[in-house]
Amino acid sequence: MEIRPILSALMRNKTGPILVALQVALSLGILANALHIVNERREVAARPSGLGNEAATFYFNVRSLNTDGPEQQLANMKREAEVLRAVPGVLGVANVSQMPISRSGSNSSVALDRRQERESAVTSQYVSGDSLVKAFDLKLVDGRDFLPNEYVEINENENRTLPRPLLITKPLADKLWPGQSAVGKSLFFGTGDGAQETQVIGVVERLQSAHGEVGERGEFSVQIPARLYGSPGSLYAVRTEPGQRDRVMKEAEEALRKSSATPLILQAKTVEEDRKNRYRADLALSWMLITVSVLLLLITCSGIVGMASLWVTQRRKQIGVRRALGARKIDVLRYFILENFMITSAGVFGGVLFGLSLNHLLVTKLEMARLPAEYLVGGAVVFWALGIMAAYGPAWRAASISPATATRSA
Repeated sequence: MEIRPILSALMRNKTGPILVALQVALSLGILANALHIVNERREVAARPSGLGNEAATFYFNVRSLNTDGPEQQLANMKREAEVLRAVPGVLGVANVSQMPISRSGSNSSVALDRRQERESAVTSQYVSGDSLVKAFDLKLVDGRDFLPNEYVEINENENRTLPRPLLITKPLADKLWPGQSAVGKSLFFGTGDGAQETQVIGVVERLQSAHGEVGERGEFSVQIPARLYGSPGSLYAVRTEPGQRDRVMKEAEEALRKSSATPLILQAKTVEEDRKNRYRADLALSWMLITVSVLLLLITCSGIVGMASLWVTQRRKQIGVRRALGARKIDVLRYFILENFMITSAGVFGGVLFGLSLNHLLVTKLEMARLPAEYLVGGAVVFWALGIMAAYGPAWRAASISPATATRSA
């Protein structure tokens, strides 16, 4: 075995091997965490919102220039919803307080018992006087949708009491009541004596939060059967037949303007636009980290090649003597590759420790997910292969040196 003479040679000239091992360790630790972040961000960006067809869904923010009182505003909201339903190609309409991944909406803390000191979860709160299950084409997995007589009308300026029935998402149900059915369970908005009690009557598979948070909170949302009025402006979600969204948007806007006796301020947006805007920064971060990872690989590869080439130049006479004494090309080739493999292995083990430490810091400071072992294992394999490939060229040149040429005096 050549391990002992290789170790002896490395101990006599420590600086180069130590620098290369450190380079491998830093690259592996950073690369594993960077790719983990990239994969996590891309998975988050690809999460379904829960809507049956995002490409066919859009919404209007509608504001009137008149100064109608609350009751007239309520009548206008009902009229505008009916105008939208009458547009050809519309499959569902709902007057709703917020939209998924729109980055605009309200959250509320919920608890299993009003006597709790801390909330059980923070949820995104969808308030609508229409069935969001029908309008959004949500998948109901347990219980039922709201009945017509369960919807209430609430003047926000006078009353803040919420109706009792409640729909929640399955991720929220699994967190609050793991392994149990959530239907029939009580849930409180807030804690303490002022907490409002509600009862879960149904569970939908998914309805992403308005802000699309990265963690589990992005999947926690509740639906409240209420039509809110009294504040300026209304929001209407519209689901169309496939391929008809753009046409319906134009015709719906025209219909709303014609139906109003006073001018309207309308702003239309699609769910696809919201998704693109919400995750633009995440995708940009992913590409930046991919670029950094590629550069790290190239720099590490260059370092290994440079070190191997330098050692070949410094050991020309030694190689020539070994060849003259009967060493074959494969022996010289194996020597240099094994030497680089040992240096790379030292860097890999250091990189695993560094990668775990860096991930621990990210988890504690930025609440990121823990680094799966496969990233470190895969990174180790990549750097081992990289070390062998980077050292192969210089090692082959060393093995091809003629004994006479290598031992000739300068």
